[in-house]
Amino acid sequence: MPFPKMVFIGGAGNMASAVINGLLASGHPPDRIIATGRNVQKLQQFAARTGVQVTTDNHAAIVEADVLVLSIKPQMMKALCESLATTISIHKPLVITLAAGVPLSAYQRWLGAKDSALTIIRAMPNTPALVSSGVTGLFAAVGVGDFERAIAQQMAEAVGIAYWVGTESDIDKVIAISGSGPAYYFQFMEAMIDAAEKAGMAREDAERLTLQTALGAAKLAMASEVDVAQLKRNVMSPNGTTERAVLRFQTGGLVQLVEQAMGDCAARAAEMARELDQ
Repeated sequence: MPFPKMVFIGGAGNMASAVINGLLASGHPPDRIIATGRNVQKLQQFAARTGVQVTTDNHAAIVEADVLVLSIKPQMMKALCESLATTISIHKPLVITLAAGVPLSAYQRWLGAKDSALTIIRAMPNTPALVSSGVTGLFAAVGVGDFERAIAQQMAEAVGIAYWVGTESDIDKVIAISGSGPAYYFQFMEAMIDAAEKAGMAREDAERLTLQTALGAAKLAMASEVDVAQLKRNVMSPNGTTERAVLRFQTGGLVQLVEQAMGDCAARAAEMARELDQ
């Protein structure tokens, strides 16, 4: 299968550049990628680093696109889509959106996508994609075929793992566990670092030990054939130090708090979808 020509609107931004770097590392030729943007200097620097083509002309880029990746802020998406609708409807690239919260119905309306030949996929990557360890939730509009799904899957796997959902509302669940999830872990790491510092450890040392412990725990969990509950028990000796700490978490309501926080996150994602679907 020949490499598709991929155009990234907002291509020099953090998430788009992470995906582009991942594609390049997986063997996608740089001359089959175009990144667009408004800052000429930033685009030129990106081209020098990556070898991809760059332009400030979205319409000219779309003319060449097999795949069009929209990677701008959700609040800017309506104006962008409406400005590109005619060009997209003529050339009919596969459209993949990386913006959080914007439902397919909004894209279909803004792009005038009554033509079933216009194919759209929502992709919800998370920030660990910046270090090729991301999770990308994917949902395809009606009419998207296996070939287009394979392209989106390949793009997602260039920066981590891909996870397809069966209904669009399931994207909110992906946001609650993976999209927003890194912040949960950062919060817990911050609390551990703060506690160690208060106990008398130098903050730099506390941070180094905390981050290495988090990395090791994640690697161990991914390599293990048992689930995380058993891994937890493996660290806990009866009436030992770990058991005392874990019991404090449990009696303090950590499990319920995580469930409530993830529920709040998913609910806010659904609210944002309604707000942006105007």
